[in-house]
Amino acid sequence: MAIPAEMWTQARAAAPTPPKPASGGSGSFRGDIEGMRAVAVLLVLLGHAGIHHLPGGFVGVDVFFVISGFLITGLLLTELDQRGRLSLVDFYARRAKRLLPAAATVLVATLVLTYYFLPRGRWSTTAWDVIASACYAMNWRMAGQSLDYVAANDAPSIAQHFWSLAVEEQFYLVWPLLLIALGWVARRRARGRHGLYLFGLALIAVPSFGWALRVSPTDPSAYYVTTTRMWELALGGAIAVTATWLSRSPRLVAVPLAWAGLIVVGASAVLIRTEAGFPGYAALGPTLGTAAVIAFGPAAGRAGPALLLGRQPLRYVGGISYSLYLWHWPLLIAAQAHFGELGVVAALAVVAASAIPAALTYHFIENPVRRSPTLTARPPAALRVGAVCTCAAALAGLLFQLAIPSTAGPASTSVIMGQVPGATTQAAPPPAPGAMALGSSPRTSRAGAPVDQVASITPDPLAAKQDASLQNASCHVDLVSSTPKACVHGKPDSTTRVALVGDSHADHWIPALRGAAETNDWRLATYTKSGCPFLTAEISLDDRPYASCTEWNRRVRAELLGADRPDILITTHSVYPVRGEPESRSQSAMARELRKTWSSLIAEKLPVVVLRDTPLHLKDIAECVSENLKRLTRCAAPRAAALRLGGGPAQEEAAKGLTGVHLIDLNDWICPANRCAPVIGGVLVWRDAHHLTATYSATLAPRLGTALKPAIAEL
Repeated sequence: MAIPAEMWTQARAAAPTPPKPASGGSGSFRGDIEGMRAVAVLLVLLGHAGIHHLPGGFVGVDVFFVISGFLITGLLLTELDQRGRLSLVDFYARRAKRLLPAAATVLVATLVLTYYFLPRGRWSTTAWDVIASACYAMNWRMAGQSLDYVAANDAPSIAQHFWSLAVEEQFYLVWPLLLIALGWVARRRARGRHGLYLFGLALIAVPSFGWALRVSPTDPSAYYVTTTRMWELALGGAIAVTATWLSRSPRLVAVPLAWAGLIVVGASAVLIRTEAGFPGYAALGPTLGTAAVIAFGPAAGRAGPALLLGRQPLRYVGGISYSLYLWHWPLLIAAQAHFGELGVVAALAVVAASAIPAALTYHFIENPVRRSPTLTARPPAALRVGAVCTCAAALAGLLFQLAIPSTAGPASTSVIMGQVPGATTQAAPPPAPGAMALGSSPRTSRAGAPVDQVASITPDPLAAKQDASLQNASCHVDLVSSTPKACVHGKPDSTTRVALVGDSHADHWIPALRGAAETNDWRLATYTKSGCPFLTAEISLDDRPYASCTEWNRRVRAELLGADRPDILITTHSVYPVRGEPESRSQSAMARELRKTWSSLIAEKLPVVVLRDTPLHLKDIAECVSENLKRLTRCAAPRAAALRLGGGPAQEEAAKGLTGVHLIDLNDWICPANRCAPVIGGVLVWRDAHHLTATYSATLAPRLGTALKPAIAEL
């Protein structure tokens, strides 16, 4: 992704340059590959802009990986052939002066965009994202967040596109060292060096591809981690090793294969509709297609894709593709944060506008640094420049983080209107009543109506994401594990044994249930898992089969019907697709499977209480509140739409007429008015778009206890 056109003149195959330099041999500038870089970045940009016909635009990243593997391996092999050794100082100096100045510029600019356009609630996360990006570790941070159900539902990071650059640089920490070792062996044997190089690439590619095939179908973190991506770069490296042999392919063979490769890349962007399964079998299309264009382009000559890819407009876009890739995403995220959800036309306008800073970066930062005679002649100086750029970007992120006002613990922190969030106050506000302010008739209570401003808000909206019971990892199962974790609340030896089972929407009821259990001397056992409803059927998560959820459900069911059997089961969940069911029948399929699950428990003499799912909003309420402390009504969503979007409709359909199931709906105390007030009784209701704050949940304890008593009385 980050290879300058000038480096083509240095890149030579491990054997003599093939003929037809105009069509692009590995030892000459190849306009077709420069054009291929343009294709790759345009696929990414158009995909991010939301072009409906390019759902798989993200395959442009796979194209970049293969191209980078080819180019860098070609440079390394050239140096081995010409000098008989590799200089790691020279290699990393070239990488540093090529990549780091532009990256540091964009990362610092990203912090500026964050300050002016992103909500304050995202500032801290963005600062750490910039630090991770500067250190080329963003892919591992993204991988961790993809397994964190709470983080996975956050707005996209303004620096998340740096993950692919991190993958490349991590690969180049390994490959040159392995190549040095293989080159040493080749010199001692004095023959078979190409075979040794291919063997080295196979040592990387085969385990990497095997691991990708194993984990990609079910593990969302597989998309980002280096271990599943290295085979794509190694594939490009293999083309570089065999470039001379491939350049001798008959034109009648090379022309159709090269064109077929380009067509396959385009078809992949059109036909692949999800990142699920990447980079496994689905990634073979864009990677092998790119490999075919590179491999057979020289033999195909002007009759091949070079006819299209070698044209000047595409070549120019390919030249600035690195800067274009760096700039487009921060501008898209900043525009979205400022103007709201962007339509396709608006997003395309932002993407097009990103070409301006990209071109300026290319001409005034990239080119002057990488063409500097001083830095070229003195590689250690280039390394120092790179180190300064990395440290500057990381330090900027750290200073940005330190400059953010700190907040206290989420349960006790509040915002007093007229003060800066996070500032020290002289006296804490009195305890906020939350749902208790609504009285017994919430739908007519003035306390539930949205207003522009309130005296204080608990918790501080900037700390709301931490105001959640699932932060206790010992009591909540993450996306990966299938081992149930039960936690007991209330009176352990009570004769009334209650169990709560479900996903994070069950988890956010724990403060309310815990309060009710303590008041009524119940024993409450909780079993919760991220993104996993209590259901015997298999569901999908991010278009992947959620196998750990299915297994977790099986094990929890065994515990519920075993020696630790409760007297009554309470469950709830958000909305999920049933595996194998079309989207048009999603609700009816879920209702059908819920009914089956509950009926099987009733047959085992275990009564079921279903807490009707809470409203689901289309925006992060805590984030909205933090930005609109004096216009809170901007954060009030229509009640009917919010209730319709969650898992409630399927629950209502499933519970209808089913003996032994009690459906409890407390949404009148959560969204009492026709528009859901973000703050009720001085308490922030939502910590994101669809989870209650633990503080507000706790204020629902008396209402929930009262609602549960009839069901418990029937035992």
